[in-house]
Amino acid sequence: MVKINGEKLNIVGKTVAEYLATTNYDSKRIAVECNGDIVPKAQYDNTILQDGDNVEVVSFVGGG
Repeated sequence: MVKINGEKLNIVGKTVAEYLATTNYDSKRIAVECNGDIVPKAQYDNTILQDGDNVEVVSFVGGG
């Protein structure tokens, strides 16, 4: 199981890009952290989620 934003999901073996493709996140306005490390956007296709990973996806909101 992979914990994403506090929710446990059975997505072991998928890449960050594959997971994000199943969501409504705007890929231009997010940051992804896996086990305390920021995942560069260029690595989304190569970062494979492992059992026990803790992922946080943060959306940036504009405004003022």
